[in-house]
Amino acid sequence: MTDTALADQIAATPIIADEQAAANFVRDVTARASEAGLTDLAARLETGGQAVDLLRSIGADSPYLSGLCLRDPEALWLTLSQSPDARLEQINTALAAAMDTDEQKAAMHALRQAKNRYALCVALADLGGVFDLDRMMAAWSQAADTLLQHAVRFCLRRSAARGKFQPADPNAPEQDSGYIVLGMGKYGARELNYSSDIDLIVFYDPERAPIAESEEAGPFFVRLTRELVHLLSERDVEGYVFRTDLRLRPDPSSTQVALSVDAGLQYYESHGQNWERAAFIKARPVAGDIPAGEQFLEELAPFVWRKYLDFATIADVHAMKRQIHAVRGHGKIALHGHNLKLGRGGIREIEFFVQTQQLIAGGRQPELRCRGTLEGLRALLARDWISEQAAEELAEAYRFLRRIEHRLQMIADEQTHALPRDEDQLARVVNFAGYRTIPDFSSDLSKHLSNVEGHYAALFEDVPELTSGRASGNLVFTGDSDDPDTLRTLERMGFQNPSAVTSIVRGWHYGHHRATRTPAARARLTEFLPALLESLAETAQPDFALASFDKFLAELPAGVQLFAMLRNNPALLKLIADIMGSAPRLARVLSQRRRVIDAVLDPGYMGELPEPDDLRRMVAEELGEAQDYQDALDRARVLGQEQQFLIGLGLLSGSVDSDRAAKAYSDLAAILVDALKEQVEIEMENAHGRMPDGQCAVLAMGKLGSGEMTASSDLDLIIVYDHAPDAKQSDGPKPLSPQQYYARLTQRLIAALSAPTAQGALYDVDMRLRPSGHAGPVAVSLDSFIDYQSHKAWTWEHMALTRARVISGGADLRQRIEDTIRQVLTQERDPDKVLDDMRDMRQRIARDKGSAGIWDIKMERGGLLDIEFIAQYKQLVHAHAAPDILRRNTVAVLRALASHDFLARPDADTLSRAAALYHDLTQVIRLCVEESFDPSTAPEGLKGVIARAGGETDFDRVEAKLIETEREVAIIFDRITASG
Repeated sequence: MTDTALADQIAATPIIADEQAAANFVRDVTARASEAGLTDLAARLETGGQAVDLLRSIGADSPYLSGLCLRDPEALWLTLSQSPDARLEQINTALAAAMDTDEQKAAMHALRQAKNRYALCVALADLGGVFDLDRMMAAWSQAADTLLQHAVRFCLRRSAARGKFQPADPNAPEQDSGYIVLGMGKYGARELNYSSDIDLIVFYDPERAPIAESEEAGPFFVRLTRELVHLLSERDVEGYVFRTDLRLRPDPSSTQVALSVDAGLQYYESHGQNWERAAFIKARPVAGDIPAGEQFLEELAPFVWRKYLDFATIADVHAMKRQIHAVRGHGKIALHGHNLKLGRGGIREIEFFVQTQQLIAGGRQPELRCRGTLEGLRALLARDWISEQAAEELAEAYRFLRRIEHRLQMIADEQTHALPRDEDQLARVVNFAGYRTIPDFSSDLSKHLSNVEGHYAALFEDVPELTSGRASGNLVFTGDSDDPDTLRTLERMGFQNPSAVTSIVRGWHYGHHRATRTPAARARLTEFLPALLESLAETAQPDFALASFDKFLAELPAGVQLFAMLRNNPALLKLIADIMGSAPRLARVLSQRRRVIDAVLDPGYMGELPEPDDLRRMVAEELGEAQDYQDALDRARVLGQEQQFLIGLGLLSGSVDSDRAAKAYSDLAAILVDALKEQVEIEMENAHGRMPDGQCAVLAMGKLGSGEMTASSDLDLIIVYDHAPDAKQSDGPKPLSPQQYYARLTQRLIAALSAPTAQGALYDVDMRLRPSGHAGPVAVSLDSFIDYQSHKAWTWEHMALTRARVISGGADLRQRIEDTIRQVLTQERDPDKVLDDMRDMRQRIARDKGSAGIWDIKMERGGLLDIEFIAQYKQLVHAHAAPDILRRNTVAVLRALASHDFLARPDADTLSRAAALYHDLTQVIRLCVEESFDPSTAPEGLKGVIARAGGETDFDRVEAKLIETEREVAIIFDRITASG
């Protein structure tokens, strides 16, 4: 430290780029000095020398600093005529006196005036070579401390004056206040940029805080913090003090600007991330209750500095490196436009180089626990973590890059880190940095960037890359704000709203979902995140796919196992991405029943669906291992959900067509019904014994009966039973009458199929097609079934009976039911009555249920229901003459009708093509969508799947095809129902 005036210590000055601008500035400053009576300054300016050369360069290259000089020539003279240390102390003293006020306006003036004077003094000492980088950063950080401490004191004093705060010492209200202001980043490390935000995290200790009894600690300190930020950040004619950033606090999107220390400690212990550990390496109490801040950091030390080598942490550090640059070759070292902070070989890479090794080893080696980057390099060298060459080259590069960064920021007081792209502007920066030519500067810059790049690339150099292609570029989601290069990478990948993407991903890192709350889960997620984004980006609508994946994560109870699975199975990752982008319903199933993924990963699964015999064997083996009845239900649900999911995947991927999917869904349901009926019968026998000669059968109706089920089909069932004629009750310990026995068995079967267990539910069951509907018993005896169908059933019930088939029951009962159905359906009928009944039924359905539009494929006029009604009407009218037309599948019925000339061949062809189209579209829609399909809100990926299902190249074409098909079917329906 020296008492020599700064003007006499100047050892170097920037190159003057514009002599005329330089001369004009010196003339203007001289005039302002004379006007202000500063004769000594005016005389000094007329004598020339290093001090004047320094001012001339400022006038030529820095609008910001020249403005400070012209606005306050007295401050300029006081800076030049004293040593920098003396001047800084003088500003401190003046600020303390000026802040002895209760007026906010006066306090804001005092803070801004002091900030401007600090800025001028530090800049002149730096530009003139009086301060080296370390001294410059320390002085500027200390100035920030002083300004912030006075601002906090003023806010607390104002609160005390309002009776809301009761400090022990009114002149120093921050002491024992419990109000903790931590400086983070470069500010915390005393390496503050010349024009920089100050990153702060604010905590409070309600146990320490002497707030009034009428106040609550939380709201009080939140208001206090907002007042502090306003005091510092509000711009007026004198500028601002510091832009203040509070987003490094825990989960900033959902927390207040000030948090209790308990909440902070709980967050970091439970949800803290490795990037937050890295951030706290530099954390320092800068204002408020300093001892309380030190205590907080001491309590937080186990979170930051882990005692043992944590391999999950190392993996996360690897992934952090990948996120900074997702693939090697993320950008060339360039001159024009190069970002000195974030670009290749830049300041961030040096900081990362130091901090990652501190994180890994600092828990066992306390000497590595230092805040500053240069200090960290020295500590790593001392512990033999890095070579002497690495330490020297990185330190030299750090000093060079920070010095150039400061020159950039001193030009216009902008928080910029990128060199200008414009040649003239770049030349101006080069001159201001002390270089005469751009090539001279470029040579030094390239050397330092290359050195940094080399050492940085060697850090964990054996870690494999995760992505290529679309994900090439920055993918940085750590920290508190959007990384501009990351936004550009996401936009290039195809995301329409990159900022929303970063917000969602940052929420994962903050543990917003249960699946991402553990450090291990977040480490695994970070590992495969670039690959995940790349897979989602390849879907038709990446933003929608990401939002669906976010909902998927929200439903998961845990994530570690799944994330590891996706990390190691790229094909599975792509499959999941496709589901998220095109099948919302399947995505929900996946999120609620994550274990269905295990079925995809089973070595036995090769994309093929099991045949019925194989499936029946699988079900028998699975239920055969059940420990009890409830376990059997759970096992049936797991197996059923897995198989349904595999069918859906095949349909979605195109490896399974709609007919095969319909048969597979129907076979699965029939086999599960049969297996669960057997389990229910065992339970009934255990509780109520057997019914003499008793047996029951399950009659499948609707789409299960016709073998045309979709992913969301109900089970339309009728239970038919028979027993010995003289049977009065079952033979068990709790005997029941036959009607009670089979009613209870039916109720248990319905519950076995539809009741939710810990593993979910299998199917919704609909019993409304039983004789007499809701008015009839849930189970019907064979005699009653025969009597009802032969003498009492309505025409529409016989239409429904055309699709009926027995899917469970003894051979004898099965045959008798099938014989009854055939006998009923082949009886001769009055064609006009059947036609009238069919028309009436269709009109009532249209009146009661209506249609939601052309995509209500079943109910829309000319839709599937009209085709089914034509087929069923024709069967009832003609089956007595040609029983072989009694087919269950709609298309098969149409073809059979045409072969007997009961339906015109052109009509049969049109209706068959329409039924196939409707079936293809319905299968995909029911698989992918839970509610009705609305093209205006449907994701593009789903529209693409629907277009492919309809045999078209785009959605508009398949929609036009659907409209025309419904028109053709409606014409045929009207003609047939008009004429019979």
